[in-house]
Amino acid sequence: MTPLTAPDPGGHLLPAHLAGPVPTARRRRPRRGVVLALLGALIVVGGLGGLQLTASLGYDDSRAQFAQALDTAEGRAAEIRRTTDELISITDAASQLVELDSGMLTDPQTKEQLAASVASASETTSTTGELLDEDLPDAEAKPVTFWDLFAASTALRTDAEVLERLDTELADESPALDAASSDLMESGLAFLGSAADAAAPFEAAHISAKNDDVIALRNAAASVSEVTALDEGSVSSFTALQDAAAQVVTSENAELAEKAGPLQGVRLEVEAFARSLAPGVLIEFDWSPVVNGAGYGGSMGGLTTWWWDEPDRALIELSDSVAAQWPAERSRALVAHEVGHAISVKCEGMYDASTQDSIEKWATAWAIGMGFSDDANGVSAYGYPPQSYIDAALACR
Repeated sequence: MTPLTAPDPGGHLLPAHLAGPVPTARRRRPRRGVVLALLGALIVVGGLGGLQLTASLGYDDSRAQFAQALDTAEGRAAEIRRTTDELISITDAASQLVELDSGMLTDPQTKEQLAASVASASETTSTTGELLDEDLPDAEAKPVTFWDLFAASTALRTDAEVLERLDTELADESPALDAASSDLMESGLAFLGSAADAAAPFEAAHISAKNDDVIALRNAAASVSEVTALDEGSVSSFTALQDAAAQVVTSENAELAEKAGPLQGVRLEVEAFARSLAPGVLIEFDWSPVVNGAGYGGSMGGLTTWWWDEPDRALIELSDSVAAQWPAERSRALVAHEVGHAISVKCEGMYDASTQDSIEKWATAWAIGMGFSDDANGVSAYGYPPQSYIDAALACR
């Protein structure tokens, strides 16, 4: 036991080992493993940060490439859709023309060509429509983690390639659409032109039709000849032309039915003679037993109504006795007198049309000028016309 030393007054004793010198403290160095772990963690964090940055920038580039491809494809699709819609509209009109055609006026070859153009255009729009119906890819919201960013970037690049391919395919359709539209328009206008051109010979082949129906045919043909595009308007014009042609046939059949009987052939011969004296004037004829108070007992009657407005036209009424006595000179002279009235529509202003006497003397003078000297030319009924009338009438042909 360690002996204790007597303490100073007011103090206390301590054991010797507590009272001895204080030992010096030592610092321990960090362990190598901890340092390496920290360094590794820093490296991993730095690497992950680099991956995240790289993935984010890569995504942005892919997104920009995708956006550009999408804008281009959408613009191309809008352009091709407009062109396709226009072609579909033209095709619909052309198809209606083919379906409505009765063959009354159109040329069979032009109709066949139009039908072929319709089929070709329909095939073209069908092919283009399939491309336009493809769903365009869309980009979702930007991911957060680098692994999702890398995956999304790959998907965006793939989608961009799809859009670029679609844009190329749509661009390739443009020439086909233009060619189909041009071919269809050319075939359609040729088809309509053939119908308009056929109106005149059709009219000539149905010479006995009523004037109003012939005029309607002419107007309808003129409307069709002015068509420059295939649309609803062209279909309406063609329909009106066909209806007018059908009415001409109906009108002629009705007129011929009225003229049926023993004198029909002679009546038509008289009408043809009258028309030959006044080319360019539309003349229709009505026949009755009595006209203008004459027709029985060997007498002949005639009456003409004409219109000064366009087109030149007139209605000549003749008694059946004119046909019964045909081709006697007196019958021919009377017809010439009536044609003198009818043709005055071409010679307005060449004589005084204010009095009935002047009007009758003009027609008589015209018949005389045409070489018909029988008194049935008007002389027997209205007297001999002044030489001045004959001279003026010679200029009216």
